[in-house]
Amino acid sequence: MLNTKFRLPEYIYTAAELLLNNGYEANLVGGSLRDNLLGKAPKDYDIATNAYPEDIERLFTKSIPTGAKFGTMLVIIPDENNENQELEITTYRSEADYYGGRWPAKVEFTKTIAEDLSRRDFTINAMALNLAKRNFELADIKDPFNGLLDLENKIIRAVGNPLTRFSEDGLRSIRACRLAANLEFSIAEDTFEAISKTLHVTALVSKERVRDELMKLLLNSPKPSVGIILLKDSGLLKLIIPELLEEVDVVQPLFHTDDVFTHSLKSLDIAEDRVKLAALLHDIGKPRTMTKDDKGIHFYGHDLKGAEMVREIMTRLKFPSTDIKQVETLVRWHMFYYPTGDWRKQNDPAANLNELTAEQLIKVREEHQESSFAGGWSDAAIRRFIHNVGGEEMIDDLMRLRIADATSNTKSVYNPEELRVLSERISNVRLKDMALKITDLEITGRDLIVEFNLKPSKSLGNILNYLLDKVIDDPNLNEKERLLALSKDYLARLN
Repeated sequence: MLNTKFRLPEYIYTAAELLLNNGYEANLVGGSLRDNLLGKAPKDYDIATNAYPEDIERLFTKSIPTGAKFGTMLVIIPDENNENQELEITTYRSEADYYGGRWPAKVEFTKTIAEDLSRRDFTINAMALNLAKRNFELADIKDPFNGLLDLENKIIRAVGNPLTRFSEDGLRSIRACRLAANLEFSIAEDTFEAISKTLHVTALVSKERVRDELMKLLLNSPKPSVGIILLKDSGLLKLIIPELLEEVDVVQPLFHTDDVFTHSLKSLDIAEDRVKLAALLHDIGKPRTMTKDDKGIHFYGHDLKGAEMVREIMTRLKFPSTDIKQVETLVRWHMFYYPTGDWRKQNDPAANLNELTAEQLIKVREEHQESSFAGGWSDAAIRRFIHNVGGEEMIDDLMRLRIADATSNTKSVYNPEELRVLSERISNVRLKDMALKITDLEITGRDLIVEFNLKPSKSLGNILNYLLDKVIDDPNLNEKERLLALSKDYLARLN
């Protein structure tokens, strides 16, 4: 049942009345109408009108011509609390002669809302509500392409000929998969078939636009794996992250129930938003590191290879450098293993080395890539772990990723008690005075230049990194005189 009882924010009516009182039309369109009908809160609002951009600019004192040549003006208007809100007001238009995979070379302003709706992507986005009155019924909604019926039936369907729609704008095919996942809808058969026939158009779309659609799919879907599978089955995934296809049907050894691809999707669905992308990509290196011998299947170094591949993938998709660093680091360190010896001995006898068979021990060591299974970590090991991962916030994200990775797999040896114990250990170590980065040292590059008559160069950084390495092992060394003595020894060895 569609929601017809929604009430729009007052500033929407304020803007509409200004247009209407000056002889123009005002219609609520696009996702803002669709989401309201579904009972969802829209992220933004769009009004379509027969007023031209110069008319909109004249009527609204605060307006920005963000896309004036396409008829779109960004209007700043105060709400009932006198807080400024942004609203897009767009002139009715038609489009033709597309280039670059999505941009119309020819835009003409039209006189009717019907013409404007016919250029839109999907039927559920090709409806309009006249804002001349505040109380309305479904019959008041202009719906030339049966979008209301598709909303009721939860179907994503292209407006008109899907081949034409996707040939005009290659991003629409990705958006179809994203909306299907976001809204938990299915895609009409002819619309889905048109995606694979227009991949050459999608290939022309800018990587930034593709990246944004991918992240909307991952972050705004109740079950994002649905969208990833649609991308795979339509051929779009080969354009976006072809490396993921290498995971399909790659079987895994003991402690796993699914192939690498299925496991990655299950991890993605469980993961918190902060680590969604990392969860999708955490095992991306497994297919390229897989080996087989008489002991079974192995993925030695897949965390290192995965981190390298993540950097390539995210760079290709034009992610910001900070995002790349975060996901790369999480994938690099997602195999960390904290051996809480006392807890394991008391609560998990099977994990005691004396209880494991030789074959089980080999497999556990291979899975976790660690050589120490008794006791916990020293304070120095905790400090080095924090340093390697990039700080406490990254530790938190790494634990979020570990939880998603482990709980998506029913055969995992993971127990949440291990993360609790590790968190407690990290907190205790952090209470002590410690240095985790070069700026925490009680010495600077300038001190080294003055003391040893050095010139600014890469060698200064090498010395400081050496000192940090020493201080992480022994915080008591973080005194200026001791650091100068260590620096002197380091330089002597170099010479």
